Amino acid sequence: MVPANLSGKADSEGKPQHVLWLFIALGVPVNAAADLLTTPLNALHTELGARMVPFAGYSMPVQYPSGLVAEHHHTRNAAGLFDVSHMGQLCLSGPDAAAAFECLMPVDVIGLGMNKQRYGLLLNDEGGIIDDLMFVNRDVANGGDIFVIVNGACKHGDLAHIQERIGSRCTITPQFDRALLALQGPQAVTALQRLLPGVEKLVFMTGAAFDLDGADLYVTRSGYTGEDGFEISLPAHAADAFARALLAQPEVKPIGLGARNSLRLEAGLCLYGNDIDTTTTPVEAGLNWAMQKVRRTGGARAGGFPGADKVLAQLDGTSPAQRLRVGLVALDRVPVREHVELHNDGGQKVGEVTSGLLAPTADQPVALAYVQAEYAPAGTRLNAMVRGKAVPMTVSALPFVPNRYHRG
Repeated sequence: MVPANLSGKADSEGKPQHVLWLFIALGVPVNAAADLLTTPLNALHTELGARMVPFAGYSMPVQYPSGLVAEHHHTRNAAGLFDVSHMGQLCLSGPDAAAAFECLMPVDVIGLGMNKQRYGLLLNDEGGIIDDLMFVNRDVANGGDIFVIVNGACKHGDLAHIQERIGSRCTITPQFDRALLALQGPQAVTALQRLLPGVEKLVFMTGAAFDLDGADLYVTRSGYTGEDGFEISLPAHAADAFARALLAQPEVKPIGLGARNSLRLEAGLCLYGNDIDTTTTPVEAGLNWAMQKVRRTGGARAGGFPGADKVLAQLDGTSPAQRLRVGLVALDRVPVREHVELHNDGGQKVGEVTSGLLAPTADQPVALAYVQAEYAPAGTRLNAMVRGKAVPMTVSALPFVPNRYHRG
């Protein structure tokens, strides 16, 4: 979450208050121990003057000298480079890998075409979300693999879960030592094609392999900002030089965790641990679109995933979800942060905010929240209780800022 106070005013320890709010929003201990992992770009972040914070066990840049809002706007208008090397990369291979992976998620894995990418959800036996992820079919049927990217804080747990459930059916190879960069924004393709000619041919949610001075890269046209952009997996030893080459392009500037969070929230995208977790089902989270018809009731491969009975009953409406994730826009210019209660006009609690900020591009306070299902329709008025004061909010369609993915 990007905080309300962006003035840079310091607290008694000399930390800008807006950075403290961000630490809290991202679950970062403010006085965390220094025993942290570093990404292959650590030296570059320091050189660029980044403010480093503990995140998912790594020392990560939360912002650079230009600040969170400037970084946010630069990504929306040009191209921002994000270091997301803390995230986990896995390869699943073998003739049964697609079918095995499909049994862990309510998602079509078997039918995914070569070099096509899809959003997935690992579920527990109660239908709760263990993690959300992205995966690509890199010709697994002909000796290739399924390439999976999972959240950094979840990667070791995800690996153990996948290994336990399907390790006897396929080979699971973690690649946690590889770097991962995200280049996002309307001018990302202009900058990247200078270094990787041909990358401009990709469309949203497709990928391709590239060679860069002998280093193997895999690039997908995807990201988590709502903008056109790319994610680039590459060997750790090649990351620094490649990042510097990107930053040498006139369109590109470095972007930290703070702007990454504000961008994804404006795009209406969930942050694992805030907006989705093991207590929320895909239907409650509003992720019905991520579950293809072939896996739903009546589909050719319906069910068969953890928590299927509960999730399909919610999808079918035979046992509707009692709470739903919604977008909210404040009618007053008061930011509403996570854990703020939502009340109806009668003063009864009917929901709770999970992410919220004063959105830089939308230029208004926005939030994601879970509310009782009867309060989920667009246009519903609710009151967010901020320090004892009722802040009126309206349930809004998502995203708050239109997505600009390149679909060809």
